[in-house]
Amino acid sequence: MPSKAPSSAQELITGYYRFTDIFFEWHQVLPNQEDVSPLKALLAYTSLVHADHPLRKQGVNGIELYLGTFENGEMRLLFSSAQVEYMRYWLHAAGLTAQPIPLPSGECLIQTGELLSVSPDVYSDAAVLKKAIKVRLRPRRRGRRGGQRLRARRVRRGQRDGGLAADCGDGADADADGDGDADARAASAPQNIDKNNKRVRGTGTLLTTRRHAFERARTLWAARAGTWLAVDFEAWDMDHTLLTEFGWARARWGADGKLVREHGHLVVKEHRSFTQKYVPNNREFYKFGDSEIVNRATFRQRIQDLISQPKKEGPLFLVFHDASQDIKYLKSDAVNAIERVDYLLPDNPQTGEIYVVDTADLFAALEGDASNNRRSLERVCRHLQIPTAYLHNAGNDAHYTLEAMIAMASGDPVDQQREQRWPNRTADNQPKVEFKDHEEDSDFSDLEGVMGEFVSPAKPSDD
Repeated sequence: MPSKAPSSAQELITGYYRFTDIFFEWHQVLPNQEDVSPLKALLAYTSLVHADHPLRKQGVNGIELYLGTFENGEMRLLFSSAQVEYMRYWLHAAGLTAQPIPLPSGECLIQTGELLSVSPDVYSDAAVLKKAIKVRLRPRRRGRRGGQRLRARRVRRGQRDGGLAADCGDGADADADGDGDADARAASAPQNIDKNNKRVRGTGTLLTTRRHAFERARTLWAARAGTWLAVDFEAWDMDHTLLTEFGWARARWGADGKLVREHGHLVVKEHRSFTQKYVPNNREFYKFGDSEIVNRATFRQRIQDLISQPKKEGPLFLVFHDASQDIKYLKSDAVNAIERVDYLLPDNPQTGEIYVVDTADLFAALEGDASNNRRSLERVCRHLQIPTAYLHNAGNDAHYTLEAMIAMASGDPVDQQREQRWPNRTADNQPKVEFKDHEEDSDFSDLEGVMGEFVSPAKPSDD
């Protein structure tokens, strides 16, 4: 591969192109045939994942592409317009093309407003990247001369809008590797993204909304945006207006770019005598430091400070597990820490705004659940393989809630992550993971999960 261009271009992203359009179609409509081979070489799977590829970002182990989610919940692998523009620049700067090659047609550009969410997707292995996309081959109906006429019409049409025209879509009839065996490869290649899109169709808007939230959380976490603050309250179970505990766990990035983790547990001094009747009394078993015993006024002020201070520096993402009750507590007269929150994660979160991230919804997206059922924090952590202890302690619950959020938001896109965590556990036409009994029940013995239910041997007969 040629050496990198002397400087990198930081272009404004104006939209996105389908990976398949760039990979299969772009080189076919170039007016100068001498430019075809350099472009194909730059876009080859092995080139894209190479450490010296010009699109490789510093500190990222692989090629960072994008996964776009459309309104119907379907996803497509994308290049950003900035990446496409920079590849044109790099090929010319490296002396591989006489002039910057024309951009693809504007008809192929997907505007950001056409996507519910766009999240980064990193590939470091050529085989994995190849399997990630849908390769759909169109039948070749035209002979050589017919294909040349079609290509000429594409070029003439593209010249009118300042770029090259191409057939925009998911498929391609190109031989991506130049070995003349595209048909054979396509027949055997797993259809990962396409298969997951088929599963999503018809599942309803609730799952689509959850998937959208999942990918937005991934995008914002990867961007190191703002402060992420998980909170949890415990109230007396005989009177839910009487608050007894507050726990918090915070993640933010310091000036050096390193992740900073902080946490705490507050107990209301005036309410220490109130013990729970229906849930475990784990107030004294905070696992991540010393609990602080504070009076009601200090309890209120400390929570207000935790909310107000990060808002001065950037957006605040409040992380809950099943947010409804804790938001009520934050708005109550006893705390009075917030007035309004935004339940939709935006593309560009604003300083001073508060956004809600609910791990119950994130996990529902991950397991492909379109129902209104919400899993407990204990079950979510168990399925994510996060060990827990002394739940229903507000400090512990906040800690595990943040751990669950980070485990999901720092992972791969939702469908890919589901398959990594629970391989081959979904039906062909359904996105819902089918968990086994021993995975669902914490009281189910590990040996039972592996060996099956234990059956006592029959007593010998007297015969």
